[in-house]
Amino acid sequence: MSRYRVEGQPEGPLLETVRQGLSRNAISDIDQQAQERTIGWTRVDRPYAPSFEDGSFAIADFFLFALRIDKKSIPVKVVQKHMAEAEAKRKAETGRDFLSRNEKKMLKEHVLNVLSLRIPATPGIYDILWVYPENELWLFSTQKAAGEALEGLFAKSFKLSLVRLFPYTMAEFHPGLTDARRDLLNKLTPSSFTKRDES
Repeated sequence: MSRYRVEGQPEGPLLETVRQGLSRNAISDIDQQAQERTIGWTRVDRPYAPSFEDGSFAIADFFLFALRIDKKSIPVKVVQKHMAEAEAKRKAETGRDFLSRNEKKMLKEHVLNVLSLRIPATPGIYDILWVYPENELWLFSTQKAAGEALEGLFAKSFKLSLVRLFPYTMAEFHPGLTDARRDLLNKLTPSSFTKRDES
């Protein structure tokens, strides 16, 4: 799990602002498109049918929804097979024994486009709990890619920024931190816990 502090307040009525942000940036299907990756919000209970109109994402003082990242991954061997077929066909059509670098590049783009239309995207789903009164958000993942996607999409959807909470930032936000201690905190440097080989 990764924890974040939510910086700022949504503009307008809270529930409607969050609903609009989720709806406008809901995941879109790319199975019939050449697009390789898409990111969007979805529901925790129905991740493959994202709809936020019924307000089911709001539970007491929490907002519960999910981040979905769909990616298409075409195996290298499949690309190589289709490239070999496309190159052989092109050589037969032109009557030449070789293809220029530019022709090969164009063929590869065409092959990847065609394969992307055929291959379905693999979804990755990451649950999110936004504890609104405490300005805190939990992402149920520690993957770097999921964290980066969340931070970007959250800012786009709600015009709010997220600050990742780890020991240093948690100390920075501590309400009892004096100016003198904040200065000490800012002077801290990382320590290495690996043993050096002295030989």
